[in-house]
Amino acid sequence: MNFESLNARLDGNAIVSRETYSRLEIYVNELKRWNPKINLVAPNSLHETWERHIVDSLQIASFLPSKITNWVDVGSGGGFPGLVLAAHLCEKPEFSMTLVESDQRKCTFLRTCARLMGIKVTVLAERIEDIDVEKANIVSARALASLDKLLELTFPLSHDDTFYIFPKGKNWNNELTIAQKNWQMGVQKHQSITDKDAQILILNEVRKDAQN
Repeated sequence: MNFESLNARLDGNAIVSRETYSRLEIYVNELKRWNPKINLVAPNSLHETWERHIVDSLQIASFLPSKITNWVDVGSGGGFPGLVLAAHLCEKPEFSMTLVESDQRKCTFLRTCARLMGIKVTVLAERIEDIDVEKANIVSARALASLDKLLELTFPLSHDDTFYIFPKGKNWNNELTIAQKNWQMGVQKHQSITDKDAQILILNEVRKDAQN
């Protein structure tokens, strides 16, 4: 996918600069080089890397709050959406991205990509339950766990004004219904441009339900 095609696909959502596109080209090349060794993404999705993984991550940028600082992406794996969005947002003042991934090999991949792209991120090779970081303004995760479980894992990383960003597949409505039995939250739902059955859930004012 070339520069023009990428921005046309985003169709006004999170338009990328040529500098960002160059960084993402490096990232995609490294992903294809490393994937046979450590299985970062499903092998049958490699030929659709730009659509399935890059566009899918970049679309999130159009739904972000105006102040983007201190972002923690958990279960970062191959870098979706955290590293892709860091490549896009890295020039914003005060922006910082922490990627949390328990697999040491994947952490090596994430650090290598960040270095080659010339962007600064913090990569923590730890379990989510064990990390000690400053409370995050934004928390994200993709394809890691059910929504209820994600909130259990990430709530300790949050403060009162934290935004949670969770791309969810076709079972998103069921996951949301279950989570709302245990949590109070504000919910924004955005249709994914890469999957008609998927939604990007943005949560704020998240509180554990006092009755649970």
